[in-house]
Formats: sequence, structure tokens, C-alpha cells
Amino acid sequence: MKIVVIGGTGLIGSKLVNKLREHGHEAVAAAPNTGVNTLTGEGLAEVLKGASVVVDVSNSPSWDDAAVLNFFVTSTRNLLSYEAAAGVGHHVALSVVGTQLLAESGYFRAKIAQEKLIKESSIPYSIVHATQFFEFLKGLADISMVGDKVHLPPVLF
Repeated sequence: MKIVVIGGTGLIGSKLVNKLREHGHEAVAAAPNTGVNTLTGEGLAEVLKGASVVVDVSNSPSWDDAAVLNFFVTSTRNLLSYEAAAGVGHHVALSVVGTQLLAESGYFRAKIAQEKLIKESSIPYSIVHATQFFEFLKGLADISMVGDKVHLPPVLF
């Protein structure tokens, strides 16, 4: 089965592509560095030809509220449109546990908008709500540094 992984060269996507290939699927890593740009639509028609499933594990390159919203809305609209034209049978999107409860965050508002677009499309879908990944721990610690001390919120971590 041909499965296109949007964000397929990133942290999660590259692992997913390898795992799908181990299970005998034709997994295609789609990302700007492979000639596929979901924001502009570049390369989408070509990469989706013959695809049964699209798995979107892409992420916004910016955390700015407006930019992240634009990324997820534009990218998802383009993906769903090109998928419909190519006859893709299923759309899978990676999201975050608790997204609906965190609407005060611009990032989570963008994920809510992405999920809404997917649910309203004509393409059968699965939305996978995952918890944070251990791979992000170093980055969280790095951005929490003030001088030589790490400042974290008073919650279980």
C-alpha cells in the first residue's frame, strides 16, 4: 500500500516512514526538502498519485500565533483538496492530547482549526491524539534556562 507521510523527513515522520517500510508498505517521505510543499501545493499532485493513505505529521516552522494558524489551515486545506483529487482513501493526522482544552494557546487553536477542517472534509480520517514526545525534553529545558538555572512550572514533569 502506498502511504504518503507529510513531514516524513522530520523527527516523527522519519521514524514512521521506516516503520511503515519495515511492514512492507510503500512509504513516501514528503516534505519541502523532497519537493513537496503543503503551503504552496508544490509537488502534492505528483506525490499523491496512487496513494491510499496520507499521514500528516508535519509541524509549523513558527510558534507565532498567526503563523502557526496560517500553517495548519493552509496546509490542511491544500492536503485535503489534493487528496480528494487523487482519490486518497484515508487521512491520518497527528494531534495532541487535550487540544480542545487548551484554546488559550495559539498553537492549540491552530490544531483545533486543523482538526475541524479534517472532520468537515469528505475524506475518511483518523486523528491521533498523542502525548508529548521524550525527544522534546531537551528543547523544553533549553528554552527554560535563565542564566545557569532551569525554570519550570510547578507541575509534574
